[in-house]
Amino acid sequence: MKVMAIKQDYYEVLGVSRNASVEEIKRAFRKLAFQCHPDRNKEPGAEEKFKEINEAYQVLSDPEKRSRYDRYGRVDVEGGFPDFGFGGLGDIFESFWDGFGTIFGGRTAQRVPQKGDSLQSHLTLSFKEAVFGCSKEVEIPRIEFCPSCHGTGSEPGTNPETCPNCRGIGQVRRVQQSIFGRYTSTTTCSRCGGSGTVISHPCPQCHGSGRIKVKRKIKVTIPAGVDEGYRLRLDGEGSAGVYGGPPGDLYVTFSVKPHDFFHRDGSDILYELPLNFAQAALGDEVKVPSLDGKVDLKIPPGTQNGKTFRCKGKGIPYIDGRGRGDLLVKVVITTPQHLDKNQRHLFEELSKVLPRAEPPQDT
Repeated sequence: MKVMAIKQDYYEVLGVSRNASVEEIKRAFRKLAFQCHPDRNKEPGAEEKFKEINEAYQVLSDPEKRSRYDRYGRVDVEGGFPDFGFGGLGDIFESFWDGFGTIFGGRTAQRVPQKGDSLQSHLTLSFKEAVFGCSKEVEIPRIEFCPSCHGTGSEPGTNPETCPNCRGIGQVRRVQQSIFGRYTSTTTCSRCGGSGTVISHPCPQCHGSGRIKVKRKIKVTIPAGVDEGYRLRLDGEGSAGVYGGPPGDLYVTFSVKPHDFFHRDGSDILYELPLNFAQAALGDEVKVPSLDGKVDLKIPPGTQNGKTFRCKGKGIPYIDGRGRGDLLVKVVITTPQHLDKNQRHLFEELSKVLPRAEPPQDT
């Protein structure tokens, strides 16, 4: 036993009032101990400061010693570290690590069902296949449950066993001692990888994984009206899920080959109709191609180059199946490049009676 002289006021050291309760003193000490402990604080003087805090707490946390200190200004103090109460710093660190473990997985294995990987494929369609729809097959490599063990990973006739390392929890909890006290950490079990089970007799087909890679042909029903870059999702045709999760999806994207004379504009079809001067000037009745065969189109007299006629409902089906777009026929008046003698004579006679087109004069 030794008699310790007062270096400074113990209440000031802990930052509490002289009528502070025992709980207030404990809270103040724990806070300062974290800040000033030499293993955490490498600043000069931290060790001496921690000793003062320790000394003050030894006195003020003991009712008899505190009473003696308040009366005489000094007290006999035993050396060494105090009993912090409630586990002291060890209790603080254990609470910290336990909370940390709870946030990041808790104390039991959480084998959350996970959806399988989604897959991608690509198809090239002809113009008409994209317009009217069709059925195609795609071949994809994907992960499926092993047909031999049905996904258990164990040889047929055997079952996975509870992991002896973590007793089926999937995590290992370690309690360690340090100068701060006792603290707990939780890590994934290294033997079972967090699954809580081990396979003593692996399936010879999948080697214990429970899943195999296969090539599978999938029938794709393509709706009418798809366009370049359209993406179709096939639910559940991706790779198998994990821990009972659903399979992923298959996404099929499309390219569309161009047509010889049709051009697509959304759900409308564009077609350029060549007409000669006589047809445009006098009018005519012609047959134009459409997706459904030939359709009749009346050309009124005096039709100008670039005039567009609309044929309702002769375009591309809407992707939702509610109707169709239109066929747009654009007139392109063609100028003959080679005239025979008679044709030339007729044009010369015509030019004599037609008004001459003149460009506007500059003002």
